[in-house]
Amino acid sequence: MSRYNLIDEPWIPVRRKDGSYSELGIKEVLLSAKDLAEIEDPSPLVVASLYRFLLAVLYRALEGPTDIEEAKTLFKKGLPADKITAYLEKWRDRFWLFDEKYPFGQVAEFEPKIWRAWTVLAAENNADNAKVLFDHEDVMNTSLLPYDKAVQGLLATQTFSVSCGKSELSHTGTAPSATAIMIMPIGHNLEDSFLLALVPQNQEIAKSDLPIWERIPESINSLKNETSRKPHGLADRYTWRTRTIRLNDQGKGIQKVAFASGVKLEENEQKDPMLAYRIDEKHGFLPRIFYEKGLWRDFDSLLPDQGGLCPAVINYAVELTKRDASRFPKSILAMGQANNKAKIEYWRIQHFVLPEALLGNGSVRQEIRKYLDEATETQKALYSASRILARNQLSRGDREPAGSDVSAFLNQMQGTPLYWSMLETQFHKLLQGYTLEKDTDQLEFQWLQSVRKALSDAWQQQKNSIAANDAWSIRAVVKAEGSVCKQLAELDTQLKEFQNNQSEESK
Repeated sequence: MSRYNLIDEPWIPVRRKDGSYSELGIKEVLLSAKDLAEIEDPSPLVVASLYRFLLAVLYRALEGPTDIEEAKTLFKKGLPADKITAYLEKWRDRFWLFDEKYPFGQVAEFEPKIWRAWTVLAAENNADNAKVLFDHEDVMNTSLLPYDKAVQGLLATQTFSVSCGKSELSHTGTAPSATAIMIMPIGHNLEDSFLLALVPQNQEIAKSDLPIWERIPESINSLKNETSRKPHGLADRYTWRTRTIRLNDQGKGIQKVAFASGVKLEENEQKDPMLAYRIDEKHGFLPRIFYEKGLWRDFDSLLPDQGGLCPAVINYAVELTKRDASRFPKSILAMGQANNKAKIEYWRIQHFVLPEALLGNGSVRQEIRKYLDEATETQKALYSASRILARNQLSRGDREPAGSDVSAFLNQMQGTPLYWSMLETQFHKLLQGYTLEKDTDQLEFQWLQSVRKALSDAWQQQKNSIAANDAWSIRAVVKAEGSVCKQLAELDTQLKEFQNNQSEESK
């Protein structure tokens, strides 16, 4: 018997505009999107996969947009309730979580040799590739997983699964964008967020762009023989069957799941609109991923460019709002995970202000890159001083310390992490100042002040942690700080030039 229809059942976590939290079904989320703020969940993997899923529903319900003019009309009028309602009713039978023939997102005929714990659906609980501190879920004796969490996990694992080499079927590897940074523009309400991310695709592509629920599930025999194909469009890509799954219903929740590899994706020329790219000499376009240094230090990679490297959703959002700055995205979300081979190291969600100046200034990307380069160049002086300090601390007498010892000592010093931490806060303030009425010279002046202060404070704290009353350490500090003093002097010169120029202009 068919049960738990995702169109009506409350399972999508949202925050309302008044700040309250609710779970809603697909229909209510889409029809009341103007009254909702955004998708909200503790897991960034769930948030990203839900945005992609709901965008796929909209692509199919709206049969577009297929060009920028259609997109602008849609943006002006809003989401059409009649089309959305008609589409959901047409495909209602494919949204049952439990169904003998077409359980949502699952393969009904999959009978595994071994039923696995539901924790395999969630990176934060899955002992195969990520056991998290303070996660006390026993994978050998799990509690029941509620249906709403089961659907969220089902979508998240299809979007973010990484290869771990275990499968009863063929080995088809990692999800298409499992380790990439996913970008979502956030509007002043959830409806605007959807409209800002519905990047147009060719009409012919749209016709054959079938999401997972409109497809006949692949047979187990084909899945055993490594089924692979190219994505037909964005709805297809956003709902890719990375894993073959079947939920084992216990009447009040899920305890076990059938879980194996799914359909292998053969890449085509179509880029994922939610991803930023870089160019690799050997492999061409590659998605940008999270690094420990922090995405903010490469923030310019998220801004419009001429080379097609920026996330298409950002280019599109800027284009749509040029005639109505009041609907310019209030922020952007960066979501995803980092892995080492098949081991998940961390997952992350970050908010950034999108510079409003993009509506009127084509050089914002270059200006922000310049600011970040200035910070990086200044940090070199701190690094040089820290390395000299580490070497002199270790070289008592005439002994030359081993390079590995110097590196190890350097890695535990707090100067550089403190420098970047202080500048990250100032960088977010910089983005807030990038309005249409911005004064570029004033912003650069304030940024240089922040860079100078971060360098001075970080070095001072480094000295305080080393020097104490030890004469040897004091001598080591004096020998080391030459590069920092030189860089501070150069920054002082630049700041003085800015002040002089401003004085001349005010006359």
